[in-house]
Amino acid sequence: MKVAPRRLTVLGVVLAVIFAAAYIYIRATHSDSSASSSQSGPPAAAPIPAKQALTMLNALKVADRAPKTGYSRDQFGPAWSDDVSVAGGHNNCDTRNDILTRDMVDLSYKDTKKCMVDAGTLHDVYTGRTIKFERGTRTSTDVQIDHIVALSNAWQTGAQKLSEDRRRDLANDPINLQAVDGPTNQAKSDSDANDWLPPNKGYRCAYVTRQIQVKTTYSLWVTKDEKDAMTRELTSCP
Repeated sequence: MKVAPRRLTVLGVVLAVIFAAAYIYIRATHSDSSASSSQSGPPAAAPIPAKQALTMLNALKVADRAPKTGYSRDQFGPAWSDDVSVAGGHNNCDTRNDILTRDMVDLSYKDTKKCMVDAGTLHDVYTGRTIKFERGTRTSTDVQIDHIVALSNAWQTGAQKLSEDRRRDLANDPINLQAVDGPTNQAKSDSDANDWLPPNKGYRCAYVTRQIQVKTTYSLWVTKDEKDAMTRELTSCP
């Protein structure tokens, strides 16, 4: 039995539509599956314009640092606690590994659930260097997690008035954390923006902005010299 040419044309169009729909569905399904299985870590702070950061800075309280009396790392809860109410909390991975996952590339893991980072590459925002990371007693400190607002600085600028839960959040909040070159992190210590800025000048605007976001989020204050240094940096941002 012969099929009329018009019927062949209609049949071809129908088949083409079916195959196209099937292709789109398969691609979408594959894409969703890949996305759900990929590791990206908790989000960093969303960048904000320098003008907005200046407005936020001007809204912060200005005061001298309070005494360091009573400060210890324990005041901010167990190191890298997963028991927090900020992004990345309660995901069964500790905060240090969450941030390593977020900030490094070419990652490999020691565990099947992809929590414990074994190796990776860090493009360090503080120095501009590329650092190869390997987990080990002699190599893990090559990449450290910096508190953008150092915890002792936070303690002296209002954190001692926060609840224990709120201080634990501050210490594990992705906004306040960045994987960086270890020696550079050690050199920073607990300095504020008046005493220390990243060697990589191209990252200084983002760094100061993140400090302001942290201090705003956790109701911390700035010193006069710190505010002046932040203002100078933000007014020179591209």
